[in-house]
This record gives sequence, C-alpha cells and structure tokens, in this order.
Amino acid sequence: MSIRNIPLRTLSGDTATLADLVGDKVVLLVNVASKCGLTPQYSGLVELQQTYGPKGFSVVGVPCNQFMGQEPGTAEEIQEFCATNYGVDFPLLEKTDVNGDNRHPLYRELVETPDAEGAAGDIQWNFEKFLIDRSGAVAGRFRPRTEPGAPELRSAVEGLL
Repeated sequence: MSIRNIPLRTLSGDTATLADLVGDKVVLLVNVASKCGLTPQYSGLVELQQTYGPKGFSVVGVPCNQFMGQEPGTAEEIQEFCATNYGVDFPLLEKTDVNGDNRHPLYRELVETPDAEGAAGDIQWNFEKFLIDRSGAVAGRFRPRTEPGAPELRSAVEGLL
C-alpha cells in the first residue's frame, strides 16, 4: 500500500488519506507540538506552504504528545493554537503516536527512511520532517533541528515540484 493510501484521521476526526487531503501534491509531513522549544518552526512551515502551495505542495502537521507531553491539548485547542498563533492553513491530523508499540502505520513506514547521515529508526523529537513525492515515495527525512527554511530542505522541495 502506498503511503498516500494509509488511513488517517484529521484533527476534526474525519477519516482520510494523504491522497484525500492533498491529492497528488508533494507533501512535507511533520510531527508537531504546541509547547516545544521547536514550536516556532510553525512560522517556517506556514511560509513553505505559502511559497510552494500554489506549485503543488502541502505541509501536513501531525500533532504528537509522545515527547515530554508537549502536545497536551484537545483537537480544538490544537486547532485554535495553530490558527491564532501561526496562521496555520495546512491540514492537521489527529494526535498520533509516532514511536512505540502504538506507532501509527504511516510512521511504521516512514521510520524506515534514513536521514542525510544514513540513520533510520525512531522519530527523535517533535518537528521531524518527511518529504513525500507525488507518487507517495519518501524523498527525504529531515531531523527536528532542520528548520523549514534550511537550504537543503527547500532545495529538496523545489526538486520535486
């Protein structure tokens, strides 16, 4: 099964797939959190969405509370925080486990992808990023401290558009 067809749940509770949410766009899938030192990366993610969205790109945020409880809110609180503080207008999924025994099937696939240094495995922290091409193949993995505006990330996005 393609990554684009794995069943997901949106922040509003609807069942969907990446294909349903964004069609055949290039996707940057990011596990996000509202109370993390990296939360300001939302600004960069919104900027990527604004810059590349019209060219066939979408960020998809995946709230996760597995890293020191840094995403404790309800779906409504997460939506309000993201919209009010950062102007998030890209799709958000429901709170999801990205590591451990209850790891979502999407992340079971994603963690097999190595990063630039060749390391695969568990998600290290909030704001780990996976770039997915139009066919559903994972084209890149960027660790949490890679800012959305980093040249290597932007170059990878541009190369897929």
